[in-house]
Amino acid sequence: MLQKYYTVKGYGENEMVIEKSRFICYVNRATTEEEAIQFIQHIKKKHWDATHNCSAYIIGEHDQIQKANDDGEPSGTAGVPMLEVLKKKGLKDTVVVVTRYFGGIKLGAGGLVRAYGKSVSEGLKAAGIVERRLMRIMHVQIDYTWLGKVENELRSSIYTIKTIHYLENVEIEVFVEETDKSTFIDWMTELTNGRAEMSEGETVYLEIDIT
Repeated sequence: MLQKYYTVKGYGENEMVIEKSRFICYVNRATTEEEAIQFIQHIKKKHWDATHNCSAYIIGEHDQIQKANDDGEPSGTAGVPMLEVLKKKGLKDTVVVVTRYFGGIKLGAGGLVRAYGKSVSEGLKAAGIVERRLMRIMHVQIDYTWLGKVENELRSSIYTIKTIHYLENVEIEVFVEETDKSTFIDWMTELTNGRAEMSEGETVYLEIDIT
């Protein structure tokens, strides 16, 4: 599993008009090629009357799956520029569709490349981008008398609380980077005078907004 990577936050859309043509960009996260194809088909069905529904997606830890489709636009003027925007931003597991309603003015090859590229850039802004960071869940069990101090210290630290379970004792689940585990354990031990019981949980991705 990758230690960290960028992807879109989720669904987003943006519309712009260039030389009387409508360009509507749809963005979504897709972790498999099947998900990407389903999303593209959904948009094509929604805009069955559009002049073009161009698409691109990039999927996999090592960008193994990359596809671009011009959907009737001159070869290389739509799908590839759309894919290039995703690659330039370092995004993974992302699918984009740009629906075009022709407005009567031809843009030329260069104009189309710029229009489709800009449409995707604006669509990505609407969807938002996140960094997914692989973290270890650390379970911290403490007596209720330590809750106020420990919670306050955690919330003002570099660590992120996942959840707090109020049981017989309090159990706090904290996101900790793998390389930072021993530092976290030492800090928590010192903070609670050795009263905290700690154990390692699963590894999960923590999403951090970057736009």
